[in-house]
Amino acid sequence: MGQDNFAAQKRASGGGGAGGLPTTPPANGRARTMLPRGRQINKTFNNIKITILCGFVTILVLRGTVGIGSLSSSDADAVNQNLIEETNRILKEIRSDSEPDDPAESEINPNATYSLGPKISNWNQERKVWLSQNPEFPNFVNGKPRILLLTGSPPSPCDNPIGDHYLLKAIKNKIDYCRIHGIEIVYNMAHLDKELAGYWAKLPMIRRLMLSHPEIEWIWWMDSDAMFTDMVFEIPLSKYDKHNLVIHGYPDLLFEQKSWIALNTGSFLFRNCQWSLDLLDAWAPMGPKGAIREEAGKILTANLKGRPAFEADDQSALIYLLLSQKDQWMDKVYIENQYYLHGYWAGLVDRYEEMMEKYHPGLGDERWPFVTHFVGCKPCGSYGDYPVEQCMRSMERAFNFADNQVLKLYGFGHRGLLSPKIKRIRNETVTPLEYVDQFDIRRPVHGDSGSRS
Repeated sequence: MGQDNFAAQKRASGGGGAGGLPTTPPANGRARTMLPRGRQINKTFNNIKITILCGFVTILVLRGTVGIGSLSSSDADAVNQNLIEETNRILKEIRSDSEPDDPAESEINPNATYSLGPKISNWNQERKVWLSQNPEFPNFVNGKPRILLLTGSPPSPCDNPIGDHYLLKAIKNKIDYCRIHGIEIVYNMAHLDKELAGYWAKLPMIRRLMLSHPEIEWIWWMDSDAMFTDMVFEIPLSKYDKHNLVIHGYPDLLFEQKSWIALNTGSFLFRNCQWSLDLLDAWAPMGPKGAIREEAGKILTANLKGRPAFEADDQSALIYLLLSQKDQWMDKVYIENQYYLHGYWAGLVDRYEEMMEKYHPGLGDERWPFVTHFVGCKPCGSYGDYPVEQCMRSMERAFNFADNQVLKLYGFGHRGLLSPKIKRIRNETVTPLEYVDQFDIRRPVHGDSGSRS
């Protein structure tokens, strides 16, 4: 599987012919068709209709209040019901993400290569100049590179109502970790590019953050269903001075078995540099929804061991890209497995009590996992690979396991890993700073967190 093989991939065009699977962006940077004026006119017309309908509702309310009009009660109820139904229909039409009345907006030119945006080729130099001209925005603070944690969820409510509650807990967990370690955080709920919804929504957001925040040295993506469970551990960034992508995985699964789970894109770090922009440009063309994503999925399933037949996902596409263009990318990729940048939840959540008894936070590995990732649970969706009750129970345990590490400084802890209720674990004293020195997890009280015991 070489670079030539990757470039020679085929997909069917609208006319039934075949063209090369896109791997490079077009000169103009976009492959979209022009947005028709009809869409703007249609939205304006809908807004006018809503205004008129609201006027009718107001008149009916006034009629019922001051006695104007001669409609019978049953007639008025029927009119009200019709108005409500029409209003709801129009609102649903306007707010719909799919917007079926305007298919042209979601179409791309099948004969051109998809792109995240205009090609940028001199980012390293441009960023260097910007940093020198804006010293108030340094890319290193107190000797440490600036990190921005990016996470997010769909703009609409969860299919499963309790999923919103666990999204809230997950972002609270991430905010706690970032606050403790001086990391900036962005929670995104917008689809910046409709072609890259679902698994792929992270790519355009990562690129925009790189370009709009040149002071950020590393952008760290984390899925919404992943939680920090070691609130003390810090990523050893100095370890990656010669690398631009840090991702959890296993080299033998990647290069020997070509497994579709050799890497996990639920938690990874991108350096803000030209190399990363180039990788995003090469990664994104398999992501546009519709025929391109479906055809790319067939290629990924055919070439990656164990991959089921479904549309192209970002993880499989990255693995395939790194395998097929190994010489171009791999020397800047660090495959990390010395600590749990991604830790599969099913083998961890039932061992938390054992971890608390034998070990301490700050280790980050199987003894006290840095990140617990609930792969396959989909708490916000209407489906998943595991029973909802099992997932929610496990997420509750993970959240409380991590939250105990934060609450300890304040003298509290959860009554149990399945309980939201807390209990006092020590009494207040007239010397509170003694406890700050002892329990503040911003302090490396356990020595070298990377040491093995």
